[in-house]
Amino acid sequence: MSESESAAVQPLHDFLGASHDDNARRTLWVVALTAVMMVAEIAAGYWTGSMALLADGFHMATHAGALGLAALAYRYAKKHRHDPRFSFGTGKVGDLTGFASALILGIFSIGIAAESVVRLFDPVRVDFTSAALVAVLGLAVNIVSALMLMGGHHRGHDHDHGAGGHHHGHDNNLRSAYFHVLADALTSVLAIAALLAGRYLGLWWMDPAMGIAGALVIARWSWSLMRDTSAILLDETDAELAEALRERIGAIGDLRLIDLHVWRVGPQARAAIVEVEGERAPSQLRSCLADLHLAHLTIAVR
Repeated sequence: MSESESAAVQPLHDFLGASHDDNARRTLWVVALTAVMMVAEIAAGYWTGSMALLADGFHMATHAGALGLAALAYRYAKKHRHDPRFSFGTGKVGDLTGFASALILGIFSIGIAAESVVRLFDPVRVDFTSAALVAVLGLAVNIVSALMLMGGHHRGHDHDHGAGGHHHGHDNNLRSAYFHVLADALTSVLAIAALLAGRYLGLWWMDPAMGIAGALVIARWSWSLMRDTSAILLDETDAELAEALRERIGAIGDLRLIDLHVWRVGPQARAAIVEVEGERAPSQLRSCLADLHLAHLTIAVR
């Protein structure tokens, strides 16, 4: 016969990040800025004949959609955080959105690379001066957007220095928005460099060459974000915290660890299921693990 006890440190499984509302506001402002600049760049791209500027404008369109998705994720997660349908709350909605955004980013990097290769063999006539001015304006918007998101990006990076060691927690929804803005800034910089090289040096091939380089960098960001978010969505074990739990339980002489599960349920929240054999009451074991800062702990004693 087993004796078990389960309790949530945070009521009703509310595992949203501490900066959830602030990050949501930042993301909405960036969506608005990106959408305005997107329209301006697409219009200017048609007017000047610049494929680099037009590509950057449509690039911003995909990012505006991804950023809008991030903003909706914040709203959805907060609205349904107490919904009993979600066993461990909505703390991982941002990770799901982050994965989707990373996938969009990866697909876009393939599109940039393909378009760049085509333009190596089929160059077009471009109004370099006008296109460069609009690209500079786009870069300024990207820099402002990145600065707006940067504060929340670093605040959303949780450092837990408890007995379990040094743990990290990202708001991957904000991180995906941040990467999208950085990708926009990168393509703007490359577009400016290519347009200036074409205008003053006659190096028309710089445009597609820069496009290929940018695609490789964006693909790397995409892969990094997909790797991190997929691990969370698949409940990958937090190895560092799991080891701390094993050491802590092993130090209690009359207990034997039978089963252990440790995973993330929110940007700064971890959960654990611990099954042990021994004479200790669950409340005693819980007090021994209190300083590991688990947001949700389930203990079963045989």
